[in-house]
Amino acid sequence: MQGFVHSRESFGTVDGPGVRYVLFLSGCPLRCAYCHNPDTWATPAAETLSAEEVLREYRKNRAFYTGGITVTGGEPLLQTEFVTELFTLAQTEGVHTCLDTSGATFDPENTEKIDHLLAVTSLVLLDIKHAERDAHVALTGADNDRILAFARHLNEKKVPTWIRHVLVPTLTDSEEHLKALARIVAPLANVQAVDLLPYHTMGRAKYESLGLDYPLANVPAATSADVARARAILAEELKRLKKNQ
Repeated sequence: MQGFVHSRESFGTVDGPGVRYVLFLSGCPLRCAYCHNPDTWATPAAETLSAEEVLREYRKNRAFYTGGITVTGGEPLLQTEFVTELFTLAQTEGVHTCLDTSGATFDPENTEKIDHLLAVTSLVLLDIKHAERDAHVALTGADNDRILAFARHLNEKKVPTWIRHVLVPTLTDSEEHLKALARIVAPLANVQAVDLLPYHTMGRAKYESLGLDYPLANVPAATSADVARARAILAEELKRLKKNQ
């Protein structure tokens, strides 16, 4: 089976625990306003690789990897069968497997394929774009129903999960929003960490090169102080909610 691959990172340190081999797949159903990889949205021009070819690349530098393999995108669940094949091969060699996804393609009425993938997934990085449904539509072009259903499914399956959330000034940084995010996370016993990632403007050049307007041209990057404040609000609200569960 061939996967549509956008790019690879040999020594990734921000996409799961440890130093990792990171595979960026092409294709994504969302159009997040803050996306810094708009070049991953489509698949036609993507390189194709087999699962064995990817694993062969990983083996070349295996001695240096303290983590494992992460598959991200784009949206890797658009290529569920390919990722399942790759992770199955990886786990037979004792390699930690990490899936970075928004869960936007999850179908709660048809979970057979995704459950096969989850069975060979060591860790899920679940990207929650916005806590509120209407705001999620405005931010990404789609609602968050499937994403929240996937979060609950991961909890039911007891899949270790890290929540990832991009902190965007004026869009996802209000106290009200952060408390809404906490209400989503608090009931999920499988969540091991919540990462608040600061919004940055480094993707602007890619938009220009692709002839696209940059949607957040007037939004400043999040500062370290912004992130510290948001983390404090989120942690306090999670603590309060868990105490009352």
